[in-house]
Amino acid sequence: MNTRRRFLQKGLLSLSGIALGNTIQSTAQAAQPVKKVKENPFHLGIAGFSFVNFQLDASLAMMKRLDIKYLCIKDFHLPYNSTENEIADFHAKLQHAGVIGYAVGPIYTKSKKEIDDAFDYANRVGVSLIIGVPNPEDLTYLSEKVKVTGIKYAIHNHGPEDKLYPNATAIYNFIKNLHQNVGICFDMGHDARDGQDVIEDIQRYHKRILDIHLKNVTSATAEGSTTEVGRGVINIPLFIKALRNVNYRGKCSLEHEKDMKDPLPGLAESAGYFRGVLAD
Repeated sequence: MNTRRRFLQKGLLSLSGIALGNTIQSTAQAAQPVKKVKENPFHLGIAGFSFVNFQLDASLAMMKRLDIKYLCIKDFHLPYNSTENEIADFHAKLQHAGVIGYAVGPIYTKSKKEIDDAFDYANRVGVSLIIGVPNPEDLTYLSEKVKVTGIKYAIHNHGPEDKLYPNATAIYNFIKNLHQNVGICFDMGHDARDGQDVIEDIQRYHKRILDIHLKNVTSATAEGSTTEVGRGVINIPLFIKALRNVNYRGKCSLEHEKDMKDPLPGLAESAGYFRGVLAD
């Protein structure tokens, strides 16, 4: 029977230099060598919001310890008005840490002008994906922007508190007749908090899911809160099976909103569990 402990054992074998507590460490050390992890078309990343309380250097140091190489860039690390030199310096730091900035956002826009600014920012940063939250009345304009620029745009769902985009279905109903490069940033935790079936939604909307915010939640209710990937109510082995079944090729970016002033232990446990399930 697949157990959380076994997944953690396998995942922890791929991490180095992270102190997660004597019990987990000793269990991982006692585990037998495992077979080589099968290559997947999707990659583990981190959503920049996980590091809201940390400067870029400290954030990259954590990513290096976690051996995670993909970052969705937030503006508190690279402001929207950054100069060409500041952007170059930013990318140099990422390269030195072995990290690739693959997207920007979430960016909240209230007008067509702000959408233009978001696309200009993404273009200057050199990424091909924007995570955003636009006004519904601007969606037709947004559809034209992705067509002209070649930059994809994924709308982020934020659960029951979000009256516009609470879940994947709500987003899909807005975008289903728009350009295919207007898609969904699937926040699986918020989707579950809105009472949705995360596994079914992956299968139903996979052609429009451009990015995933990977997390788990304590309950599938509005009161549910973010927790480590292996601890919540979402069945992660079934979730990964669904990703493989639909041949998902985007990023699964950890967004750890628990203990945000000390996110490394939770991120490490989540990364280890996710990798353990992949290896099983």
